[in-house]
Amino acid sequence: MSPQNRAAFLDAAGTPLRIGDAPMPTAGPGEIVIKNAAVAINPLDCHMQDHGVFVQQWPAVFGCDVAGEVYEVGDGVQIFKKGDRVIGHTINLVSGRPQDGGYALYTVVPADKAAILPDAIAFTDGVVVPFALEAAVCALSVKEPGEALPGVAIPNLGLPLPSFDGATKPIGKVLVVNGGSSSVGSMVTQIATAAGIHVITITGAHNVELSKRCGAAQVFDHKSSSVTDEVVEAVKQTGLEFIGIFDAIATTEPYATDLAILEKLGGGHLACSHPPPTEVPENVKAGMIFAINDVATTVWSEYVTRALETGKLLCLPPPTIVGQGLEYINEALARSKAGVSGTKLVVKL
Repeated sequence: MSPQNRAAFLDAAGTPLRIGDAPMPTAGPGEIVIKNAAVAINPLDCHMQDHGVFVQQWPAVFGCDVAGEVYEVGDGVQIFKKGDRVIGHTINLVSGRPQDGGYALYTVVPADKAAILPDAIAFTDGVVVPFALEAAVCALSVKEPGEALPGVAIPNLGLPLPSFDGATKPIGKVLVVNGGSSSVGSMVTQIATAAGIHVITITGAHNVELSKRCGAAQVFDHKSSSVTDEVVEAVKQTGLEFIGIFDAIATTEPYATDLAILEKLGGGHLACSHPPPTEVPENVKAGMIFAINDVATTVWSEYVTRALETGKLLCLPPPTIVGQGLEYINEALARSKAGVSGTKLVVKL
């Protein structure tokens, strides 16, 4: 009997997702079809549901994180076979195709945005990785100028990719991550640390240990009345070249702290997961990440699986499983909008 695909459709901005039958996707050249066992929620998904941002055709199927088994392999794909356990990052943001959205039983994923998931790691753990991984690499390593949205530049820090070359060699640079316990903040901390960058994070006091597990050298409480001065002093004490700040919080509230730190440290990059401030000093280079870029290809093919196997890459923050079935995605999106801390919301399929 042929399998039946189902998906969570967005029929119009600001409406709940509708669960219904969907065409069975096929793998084109360089693609795989994944039978999803788990999907994860990102703040971006909430913006897509509420405002229709990045939607190119209706009804839309979105969702960026999938984990499951390879169901079909397209022409030219040699690194995967049917039945492989994988994680994958979907590209509906750029393709607009419903079959490329994660909120479905079967999803098309480019083979160069997927990796084998070690047997020891559950699908519900591995699924927290894909979007955050690509976002982190895009935040740190893109070199060429570009736009995330019309008139909104992407960061082009041009930093090294993570490496397995023996012990990670320090490169003499320090980065501040504001929102270090978020999904992307946790991953930026891991990827930057693996590239030899000294990372200082700002997060809630109850998430200090989470940030340290991700590799943060120092962690500061965002509620401290002196957090700006504490971070500035910590950066100065390293004696390293200050790169700037990656702000992983999907609201504008932390920008005042970011800009105050940058002012006291003489400027630098402000890379954001949300549209950055429209007015910044001349010595601040602000941009918003766009989490799909070929710069991540090498990381997917050469780093992810091995790093997961060795524990160099951790599935953090840990998942909170909202429920099992596409019907729980609406609830998961609502919970994400209400705010989560130190976890990533996951739905089993």
